[in-house]
Amino acid sequence: MSIQSLHHVSVVVDDLDAAKTFFTALGLELEGETPIEGAWADRINAIDGLRVDIAMMRTRDGHGRLELTKFHSPAAVSEGPQPAPSNTLGLRSVMFEVDDVDAAVETALAHGGELVGEVVRYEDVYRLCYVRGPQGIIVALSEDLRRRAGRVGG
Repeated sequence: MSIQSLHHVSVVVDDLDAAKTFFTALGLELEGETPIEGAWADRINAIDGLRVDIAMMRTRDGHGRLELTKFHSPAAVSEGPQPAPSNTLGLRSVMFEVDDVDAAVETALAHGGELVGEVVRYEDVYRLCYVRGPQGIIVALSEDLRRRAGRVGG
Protein backbone atom coordinates (compact mmCIF):
# COMPACT_ATOMS: atom_id res chain seq x y z
CA MET A 1 0.00 0.00 0.00
CA SER A 2 1.25 3.45 -0.87
CA ILE A 3 -0.24 6.83 -1.68
CA GLN A 4 -0.55 7.22 -5.44
CA SER A 5 -1.37 10.94 -5.67
CA LEU A 6 -2.98 13.86 -3.87
CA HIS A 7 -6.58 14.00 -5.07
CA HIS A 8 -7.72 17.28 -3.51
CA VAL A 9 -7.66 19.59 -0.52
CA SER A 10 -11.03 20.51 0.98
CA VAL A 11 -11.84 23.94 2.37
CA VAL A 12 -15.08 24.80 4.19
CA VAL A 13 -16.48 28.19 3.20
CA ASP A 14 -19.58 30.18 4.10
CA ASP A 15 -19.99 31.97 0.77
CA LEU A 16 -19.47 29.39 -1.98
CA ASP A 17 -20.03 31.86 -4.82
CA ALA A 18 -17.44 34.31 -3.46
CA ALA A 19 -14.91 31.49 -3.00
CA LYS A 20 -15.47 30.21 -6.56
CA THR A 21 -15.05 33.73 -7.92
CA PHE A 22 -11.85 34.28 -5.91
CA PHE A 23 -10.17 31.04 -6.99
CA THR A 24 -11.37 31.38 -10.60
CA ALA A 25 -9.81 34.85 -10.72
CA LEU A 26 -6.51 33.32 -9.56
CA GLY A 27 -6.66 30.82 -12.43
CA LEU A 28 -8.40 27.71 -11.13
CA GLU A 29 -11.12 26.20 -13.30
CA LEU A 30 -14.48 24.96 -12.07
CA GLU A 31 -14.51 21.21 -12.65
CA GLY A 32 -18.01 20.66 -11.30
CA GLU A 33 -20.55 21.33 -8.56
CA THR A 34 -22.93 19.05 -6.71
CA PRO A 35 -25.03 18.82 -3.57
CA ILE A 36 -24.04 16.09 -1.12
CA GLU A 37 -26.41 14.46 1.34
CA GLY A 38 -27.73 11.07 2.36
CA ALA A 39 -26.90 8.17 4.62
CA TRP A 40 -23.46 7.55 3.10
CA ALA A 41 -22.46 11.22 3.63
CA ASP A 42 -23.77 11.10 7.22
CA ARG A 43 -21.74 7.96 7.91
CA ILE A 44 -18.43 9.10 6.43
CA ASN A 45 -18.63 12.48 8.20
CA ALA A 46 -20.18 11.14 11.43
CA ILE A 47 -22.79 13.91 11.18
CA ASP A 48 -26.50 13.09 10.98
CA GLY A 49 -28.52 15.16 8.52
CA LEU A 50 -25.48 16.41 6.62
CA ARG A 51 -26.29 18.62 3.64
CA VAL A 52 -23.57 20.46 1.74
CA ASP A 53 -22.84 21.90 -1.68
CA ILE A 54 -19.39 21.40 -3.13
CA ALA A 55 -17.53 23.02 -6.00
CA MET A 56 -14.45 21.19 -7.28
CA MET A 57 -11.85 23.58 -8.67
CA ARG A 58 -8.80 22.34 -10.58
CA THR A 59 -5.49 23.74 -11.68
CA ARG A 60 -5.03 24.27 -15.40
CA ASP A 61 -2.61 21.35 -15.62
CA GLY A 62 -5.33 19.10 -14.18
CA HIS A 63 -3.10 17.72 -11.41
CA GLY A 64 -4.34 19.76 -8.44
CA ARG A 65 -7.84 20.13 -7.05
CA LEU A 66 -9.40 22.30 -4.38
CA GLU A 67 -12.82 21.29 -3.06
CA LEU A 68 -14.87 24.21 -1.75
CA THR A 69 -17.58 23.03 0.66
CA LYS A 70 -20.58 25.01 1.90
CA PHE A 71 -22.38 23.40 4.87
CA HIS A 72 -26.13 23.97 4.97
CA SER A 73 -26.93 21.41 7.67
CA PRO A 74 -25.50 21.52 10.20
CA ALA A 75 -24.01 24.98 9.87
CA ALA A 76 -20.23 25.26 9.69
CA VAL A 77 -18.43 25.74 12.99
CA SER A 78 -15.65 28.25 13.57
CA GLU A 79 -13.37 28.01 16.57
CA GLY A 80 -10.80 30.43 17.91
CA PRO A 81 -9.88 33.88 16.65
CA GLN A 82 -10.97 34.69 13.11
CA PRO A 83 -9.16 35.02 10.89
CA ALA A 84 -6.81 32.51 12.47
CA PRO A 85 -3.17 33.60 12.80
CA SER A 86 -0.43 31.89 10.79
CA ASN A 87 0.67 29.71 13.71
CA THR A 88 -2.75 28.07 14.27
CA LEU A 89 -2.66 24.27 14.43
CA GLY A 90 -4.19 22.47 11.47
CA LEU A 91 -4.07 23.05 7.74
CA ARG A 92 -1.68 25.96 7.29
CA SER A 93 -2.25 27.01 3.70
CA VAL A 94 -2.75 25.82 0.18
CA MET A 95 0.02 26.84 -2.23
CA PHE A 96 -0.28 27.47 -5.93
CA GLU A 97 2.52 28.11 -8.38
CA VAL A 98 1.79 31.18 -10.50
CA ASP A 99 3.63 32.66 -13.45
CA ASP A 100 3.60 36.20 -12.00
CA VAL A 101 3.22 36.63 -8.23
CA ASP A 102 2.66 40.40 -8.45
CA ALA A 103 -0.21 39.97 -10.92
CA ALA A 104 -1.68 37.16 -8.78
CA VAL A 105 -1.57 39.36 -5.66
CA GLU A 106 -3.21 42.21 -7.56
CA THR A 107 -5.97 39.85 -8.71
CA ALA A 108 -6.45 38.46 -5.20
CA LEU A 109 -6.71 41.97 -3.74
CA ALA A 110 -9.24 42.97 -6.41
CA HIS A 111 -11.40 40.01 -5.34
CA GLY A 112 -11.38 40.68 -1.61
CA GLY A 113 -8.06 39.07 -0.71
CA GLU A 114 -5.61 40.58 1.72
CA LEU A 115 -1.81 40.34 1.66
CA VAL A 116 -0.75 38.67 4.93
CA GLY A 117 2.86 39.85 5.06
CA GLU A 118 5.08 40.83 2.16
CA VAL A 119 6.10 39.37 -1.17
CA VAL A 120 9.57 37.99 -0.47
CA ARG A 121 12.37 36.48 -2.48
CA TYR A 122 13.84 33.15 -1.43
CA GLU A 123 17.37 33.16 -2.84
CA ASP A 124 17.28 33.09 -6.64
CA VAL A 125 14.62 30.38 -6.64
CA TYR A 126 11.20 31.75 -5.69
CA ARG A 127 9.15 34.86 -5.02
CA LEU A 128 6.57 33.95 -2.39
CA CYS A 129 3.73 35.44 -0.40
CA TYR A 130 0.59 34.63 1.53
CA VAL A 131 -2.79 36.15 0.82
CA ARG A 132 -5.88 35.66 2.91
CA GLY A 133 -8.89 34.76 0.81
CA PRO A 134 -12.54 33.91 1.54
CA GLN A 135 -13.25 32.73 5.11
CA GLY A 136 -9.67 33.59 6.05
CA ILE A 137 -8.16 30.82 3.89
CA ILE A 138 -4.43 31.38 3.60
CA VAL A 139 -3.36 30.98 -0.02
CA ALA A 140 0.38 30.79 -0.65
CA LEU A 141 1.55 32.00 -4.04
CA SER A 142 4.88 30.93 -5.51
CA GLU A 143 6.64 32.21 -8.62
CA ASP A 144 9.53 30.04 -9.79
CA LEU A 145 12.26 32.49 -10.80
CA ARG A 146 14.23 29.76 -12.55
CA ARG A 147 11.31 29.14 -14.87
CA ARG A 148 10.96 32.87 -15.56
CA ALA A 149 14.69 33.14 -16.26
CA GLY A 150 14.34 30.24 -18.71
CA ARG A 151 11.52 32.00 -20.55
CA VAL A 152 13.34 35.33 -20.66
CA GLY A 153 16.78 33.95 -21.55
CA GLY A 154 15.59 30.99 -23.65
